[in-house]
Amino acid sequence: MPATEASIGYGSLFDISRDGGDTWLSLGEVFDITPPSAAVDVIDATHMASPNRTREFIAGLTDPGDASFSQNFVPGSAADVTIREIRTSGERVICRITYPNAAVWKFDGFLTGYNPAVPTDDKMTAEVTFKVTGSTVVEAAAIPAVLVGPAISGTVQEGETLTAYPGQWSGGPTFTYQWNSEGVPISGATSQTYVPVVGDVGDNLTVTITATNSEGSAAATSPETVAVLAA
Repeated sequence: MPATEASIGYGSLFDISRDGGDTWLSLGEVFDITPPSAAVDVIDATHMASPNRTREFIAGLTDPGDASFSQNFVPGSAADVTIREIRTSGERVICRITYPNAAVWKFDGFLTGYNPAVPTDDKMTAEVTFKVTGSTVVEAAAIPAVLVGPAISGTVQEGETLTAYPGQWSGGPTFTYQWNSEGVPISGATSQTYVPVVGDVGDNLTVTITATNSEGSAAATSPETVAVLAA
């Protein structure tokens, strides 16, 4: 028997776009997602001569249903502000669910429910519901592709912490990091941050990001920093 391909939902993403798919916004700390659940209308086509006095039916239109998620509710956060803006405007947005295996579902929708809960002795949560309009576009899993390249932030000086920004990627990947000095990998420098040492003074640094999902891996390297300054 072949091994199962089942997986848990951890790592799934729910994003929206307000500009036709050019940029995508995360809607906070999502922990449960309910994808669109379409249903086909049933039309009663019974007539006076239906065989054996039995009702007859035909398939009608498809109702694309709703999509929803639960999230940790943080009042005043960027996610809270965005969701309330969308609710007030009634605008139609593009929703995107990225699954752990990098398959993607995209659909249009408008916000129909935003229901925060504030319990006495448990975490605050919110339920967010979108009414799906039109059909859902399914994109098969694919190797990650870089959309916005990686970058480095921080003061480029001996003893100062630099931070790698992985950029934006398709395919819902996880990331690993490799810092380089003059294009040569720095031994052991594989975390998201790096503190230049005296041996880096005068060198230009880069960081290589490797993005991995169930379909494979791809890598991209940041632009060089300026030369590392002495402390």
